[in-house]
Amino acid sequence: MRAATIPHTDPYVDAVLPPEVVHVGPTADPSPWLDLTQLAALADDIDVLHLHVGQTHQAVAGLECWTETVRQLGIPLVVTVHQVGGQPAVDADLDAVLRNAEVVLTLTAAAADEIAERFGRTAIVVAHPTVAIADADLGAERGLVGVRLGTAPEDASVGMVRAALSGAVSGGGRLRVLLVDGSDAHPDVVAAARDGEVELVVYRAEEWPAQLQQLHVAVLPERCGTHSRDLEICRDVGTRVVAPSCGWFAEQWSDVVTYADDATDPDGMSLTAAVAAALARPMPRPADRTWRTEQRDAARRVHAEIYAQVAGDRAWS
Repeated sequence: MRAATIPHTDPYVDAVLPPEVVHVGPTADPSPWLDLTQLAALADDIDVLHLHVGQTHQAVAGLECWTETVRQLGIPLVVTVHQVGGQPAVDADLDAVLRNAEVVLTLTAAAADEIAERFGRTAIVVAHPTVAIADADLGAERGLVGVRLGTAPEDASVGMVRAALSGAVSGGGRLRVLLVDGSDAHPDVVAAARDGEVELVVYRAEEWPAQLQQLHVAVLPERCGTHSRDLEICRDVGTRVVAPSCGWFAEQWSDVVTYADDATDPDGMSLTAAVAAALARPMPRPADRTWRTEQRDAARRVHAEIYAQVAGDRAWS
């Protein structure tokens, strides 16, 4: 069984890929499979094409033309919806993708309900698998709250940092602002760190799970998201999550404290209260590795069955 994925590699894609499947390149980013010329030239090299919507920062513009080409080439298309959308242009492309997909998957029942209601497609629910392993030699600090600050849209604003700081102090804790190496911290945050109000920590991308594991509470500032990989990392390593009320974060993991968010701006008072409430709860234990491994293996079996089904349908067509 030969499968190509878009993106080619990423923690989620790697976790759910069945081990018996031959993972076909090319591997460049952005994915050459999104190029119509490359797609046509390589169509005979694969048995199934799997697109992960919302799992990558690749542009979604032009997907209607792309999906029509996939259909004309006779390539079975499987789609996993990580983010449902919410913007007219994105929804139009998502509608085109879902209309042409042989099989649609998503990560929570609520997201599947939304896909059915808005796009008229039934989605198979496959829970997000494990993507991190807790470091047995790394401890967490009770009362330590962390929030990531940066330049990406899903990173926290200075206003969110202030609200999280207020919640951390109210809950008897302290705030650590996390900045990925190579990014510049906002001057207000630098000043707060200099004055001892917050701790500013610069980390490398590969250190992100370890940074989350050191926290009692992680504030996820994600915007317009339906599901979150960082939430799954927190579940794996044993860190309590504060996440926005938009999307389906609380269904992805029931042990989540939410704050009001209209998918554009968080409510500062709600975030402050959520952080304080999260600190009042004990730190969760890291997820049971046996259960998480079984969950991942089950997800791989579902993918293997789907790939076999759609490839078999192509052979008979």
